[in-house]
Amino acid sequence: MAKDDDGRIGIVAALVRSTFLVNAVYADSAREYGLTSQQGQLLCVLMAQPYGMGELGAMLKLAKSSLTGLVDRTERNGLVERRPDPQDSRAVRVALTPRGGELAEEFYTETCRRVERLAEGLTAAERDTLAGLLGGVVRDNEVPVVFLESDRGTAAERGR
Repeated sequence: MAKDDDGRIGIVAALVRSTFLVNAVYADSAREYGLTSQQGQLLCVLMAQPYGMGELGAMLKLAKSSLTGLVDRTERNGLVERRPDPQDSRAVRVALTPRGGELAEEFYTETCRRVERLAEGLTAAERDTLAGLLGGVVRDNEVPVVFLESDRGTAAERGR
């Protein structure tokens, strides 16, 4: 469990510790925008498109009651709204409000900048290697797209 003699740590410790590091940066960024980490995640997911409650629960790995509470609180803050689902009159889709969209863009941009800085000590080649390796882990484990690629630009640039 300790560091190897050459200062390297093993894969498990590296992945777990990097998760803590990214989560701490994410939480700090969310707090500065008046959000909880979960609200920040919700806003970032909804940047791509509105989703139904079932889809959101699966993506965010939240139980129905937890997701309902999260959406309720975020809706009370004027950041998301429930809209009728055009394909199913019994269901709703959760979408960003105009205010929520603006906040999501600002939060997303700043959070990407902060997470990017975590790897600033690496060379461009090392960064590419790290992204490729972690991308493989994410794909192999079928992690849903809960955070857009930072190089996709703003919503206006993406043609929203």
